[in-house]
Amino acid sequence: MLPDQLPPDRQPVVIAALRTPIRRVNGAFKELRAHELLAPVLRGLLDRTGLPAGAVTDVVIGNAVGGGGNVARLAALEAGLPVSVPGVTVDRQCGSGLDAIVLAARLVAAGGGGAYLAGGVESISTAPLRANKAADGSPEFFRRAQFVPLSYGDPDMGAAADNVAAVYGISRDRQDRFALESHRRALAAAAARSFTGETVPLQAASGTVASDDGPRERLTAALMSRFPPVFAEDGTVTAGNSCFDADAASAVAITSLQRARELGAPDGLLVLGTDTAGVDPRILGMGAAAAAGRLLAQHSVTAADIDLVEFNEAFASQTLACLDALGIDPERANLDGGALALGHAYGASGAVLVTRLLAQARKTSPSAGGRAGPLALAMISIAGGMGTAALFRYERLDGTRSQ
Repeated sequence: MLPDQLPPDRQPVVIAALRTPIRRVNGAFKELRAHELLAPVLRGLLDRTGLPAGAVTDVVIGNAVGGGGNVARLAALEAGLPVSVPGVTVDRQCGSGLDAIVLAARLVAAGGGGAYLAGGVESISTAPLRANKAADGSPEFFRRAQFVPLSYGDPDMGAAADNVAAVYGISRDRQDRFALESHRRALAAAAARSFTGETVPLQAASGTVASDDGPRERLTAALMSRFPPVFAEDGTVTAGNSCFDADAASAVAITSLQRARELGAPDGLLVLGTDTAGVDPRILGMGAAAAAGRLLAQHSVTAADIDLVEFNEAFASQTLACLDALGIDPERANLDGGALALGHAYGASGAVLVTRLLAQARKTSPSAGGRAGPLALAMISIAGGMGTAALFRYERLDGTRSQ
């Protein structure tokens, strides 16, 4: 068992984590802007923890394709937090939600004190059109921002996923089987109501939205085999073994271990360490493995020591390649399915990983009288050739079993 890294007044711990349903782009949430997705999650965290709104030190939120203007501040005020509570928005593209949590954890560890609401949000459905200004002042619209200098090729994520498959020998059949299993697991989790306790229902034009819409019951191996390659004629990445774009928000309440106990929090995820690493942008999907490998080595933790793993399944190829590189059996990762089935809401996805880990850890919590619980790892690969990873340990703070 790893010892606590810091004294109680500086040891970061996630004491609550919530998310919205994850819905396909231009679906049920097509009219909800980012702050409207996020505000109910922030309110839910206050209700769940008993943390007074005025006691929030800062709201730290990741966002990738929004319209700017500091969505963290906008959502905080929309959620009813007092004007005295500030907000800051983080952009590390797909890693933004996890990096926002990492930033909040580091603020606690640095002696920043207080309590933070941290996570991510993405409303791809309402994301603004992007344009550069031409010499004559007219707009020149572009599909996405540039991630790296053109000398690296600045590959799209899908093309880079094909590169990863080729370089690391991840076959089309293996990718398809992994994606199909992600759907199967997500459907089983939904049927068992495993997502209910972590999900905040939202009011949309169609009514109350309380569940995800991504997992497909009728998806079969035969159907998966019919999807053609998307990004390269001889590639192996298809629409079936890639994630789909989604709208969602997810956030956590994070504070010091000392403050958590003062609030009466029954349990939480102690943040043992975090890391972010860079890799060749042409194989950007390997960023998570680089960050996680370095993080585990720093803490003398092996793959066998990790009990729970959540990896953002943007593409089956990069998920499998990263797990292989770390020596983690894919059977042990994403126990309730991942983004291949649930969808990828860019800036929110990294925070969804932490929300899922807390829910899963509670299901495997130690018996009464035991204190330490499972080790958990969240990791995500990021556009531009980066990855972020965070290592947690679940712990009962009151010495009793979760219900």
